[in-house]
Amino acid sequence: MGDEQKVGYEELLAASKAGFEEVADFTLAIEEEFALLDPSTLDLVNRFEDVQAAARATELEPHLAGELIASEAEVRTGRCESFAEAAEKVGERRAQLRGVVESLGLTLASTGTHPWSPWQEQRIIDTPHYRRNDELLRYVVWRNNTFGLHVHVGINGPDRAVRVASALRNYLPELLALSASSPFVEGVFTHLHSARTEIFTRMFPRCGIPDAFAGWDEWESYIRFLYATGSVTEHTQVWWSVRPHLAFPTVEIRICDAQPELGESRSLAALTYSLAARIARALDEGEPLPSWPNRLLEENLWRAIRWGMSGELIDFEREESIPARARLEQLLDWVRPVADELGTTPWLAIPERNAAERQIARHFEGATMEQIFAEQVAAGERIAG
Repeated sequence: MGDEQKVGYEELLAASKAGFEEVADFTLAIEEEFALLDPSTLDLVNRFEDVQAAARATELEPHLAGELIASEAEVRTGRCESFAEAAEKVGERRAQLRGVVESLGLTLASTGTHPWSPWQEQRIIDTPHYRRNDELLRYVVWRNNTFGLHVHVGINGPDRAVRVASALRNYLPELLALSASSPFVEGVFTHLHSARTEIFTRMFPRCGIPDAFAGWDEWESYIRFLYATGSVTEHTQVWWSVRPHLAFPTVEIRICDAQPELGESRSLAALTYSLAARIARALDEGEPLPSWPNRLLEENLWRAIRWGMSGELIDFEREESIPARARLEQLLDWVRPVADELGTTPWLAIPERNAAERQIARHFEGATMEQIFAEQVAAGERIAG
């Protein structure tokens, strides 16, 4: 490793720590990833650069980003001071993106995977970041035609932010079960509720549920190790499902499938945000929090991938399985005092069926994959409009 690269990550770590020392508690940002589609066939189309060009000099431009493949677009709320502001901006960004893509004769979808478009036909966008990841990961990155929802939460204090991220790992299976939206991929009904997680989390290095870190020094030591050994060349190559973000002073929760419907996207983000804040409050007040080993959390993660909200999750304290819906209700009850304080309570809800369950039910009713996907596309159009 050259001196220039070492100076680069030393500066990054110092700036990141300083950012966490200064950031206000519970600011947030939400990112959503969308598939770009041909409206007549609903196939993926490699048109991100056209979307980017069409967005120039519009309100969308600073909030639009490429995300690996040219058949995908990401929109970001930007930093928000309250959840009400973030919820409004999620709707605005969806509408802005839809306006741009429709001007190009395209449409959008927001499920964790595309049901049938081959990964072999998706072109990786030509940026230095994605060229490096292409060279590094090859087949692993080629297969990652997936779409998610990410929530960034500002947490004041470097040690506190790391501890919040470490505690959040215990609840990742619950968030995944609620968000699952991807039972179809590569023309196959997988019988999974989140094929996206199986593709992304099980294939990428440094992905899925991380270890728990005691504080900033331990986290920083690990990042230094990765750079010093040449394991990473940039900090975003730590792809964990929850991580302290090194470029922004936020804890980023990355476990969730993308959501077809705007209302469910807002509700999922509200729970994710409230959970991070509830954990921070617990740490401040000395309330005991679980720290389960990965070998146990992986059992629940698999259950969330396979059965989503229709299955059971393990209550580790009682060493028994309970319905996933019951577990989510417990989580809602636990976060509610902070949700009331932050104003997220109106958005908190568990749907009768989430996106994966609705799609699977239609499959067993005899609907074709094309019909089912068209319904998801239409749901996004209806609610965003």
